[in-house]
Amino acid sequence: MTKHMFVLGIDPGLTTTGYGVIEVAAGSIHPMAAGVIRTDPAAPVATRLRDLHADFVELVRSIGVDEAAIEEVFVNRNLHTATAVGRAGGVVMLALAQAGIPVTEYTPSAVKLTVTGSGSAGKEQVARVVAMRLGLATKPEPDDAADALAVALCHAQAMPLRLAVERAR
Repeated sequence: MTKHMFVLGIDPGLTTTGYGVIEVAAGSIHPMAAGVIRTDPAAPVATRLRDLHADFVELVRSIGVDEAAIEEVFVNRNLHTATAVGRAGGVVMLALAQAGIPVTEYTPSAVKLTVTGSGSAGKEQVARVVAMRLGLATKPEPDDAADALAVALCHAQAMPLRLAVERAR
């Protein structure tokens, strides 16, 4: 691993996409940025996807990340919601690929397990643990930004294992 690395975590959504950037450096992790990108729920889906792509391209250009991690779509009962989230995730992954940034996907339960120790942790618990691990005085808001920081932390924690596997090849 390089001296330091900037990791972008993403919690995709058509209405609200959360992002969180952390710096990983020699045994320490520091929060750099977190927030959300919103699209107009009244606009046609194609317009919302175009806007999300444009906003995400600008975000990636402005923050300069080395790697990205995105939460995979979770399909429970609402296929419509899962489809919308999948479309948003695809647009975000396209923007990252266009920028040459490698992307790793993690399931929601893997993120929760890695960050909190429980694959079934609730949003409040995830936000509290993220705040604690990043040394934040308060939990990140909104939930989408907290979830995105959790995805970035999950990726950072998985890095040493990934690098060891790559070296062994």
